[in-house]
Amino acid sequence: MQIKVNGKDVNLNFGVRFIRELDQKAGLTLTVQGIKQNFGMALTKVIPALQSYDVAVLADLLYCAAWDNQKRPSLSDIDAYLDDTNTDIDKLFDDVQRELKSSNAARTATKNLKA
Repeated sequence: MQIKVNGKDVNLNFGVRFIRELDQKAGLTLTVQGIKQNFGMALTKVIPALQSYDVAVLADLLYCAAWDNQKRPSLSDIDAYLDDTNTDIDKLFDDVQRELKSSNAARTATKNLKA
């Protein structure tokens, strides 16, 4: 999947690396005896928000999926892209849900997404 941010094509990859990136950004983190531990589970946490069309979660997903671009857009750039009135957010939500459902790495966790 590809989007255009600041006039530049941005490739989005929803594979294993995407899930790792998302776990770092939105995963379940606990501190036990002063040691911070990340337990992942971000995809499971964000699915309900994605289904309810939470645009902040969409921004985080796009940012994490852009991990393999030579010059990754910033989260602020992605926010501006989503704020642009020319961006069809409804279609983008549907496209992202479809991509997640077809991704080998995310398919099982997202099998109940409606797209």
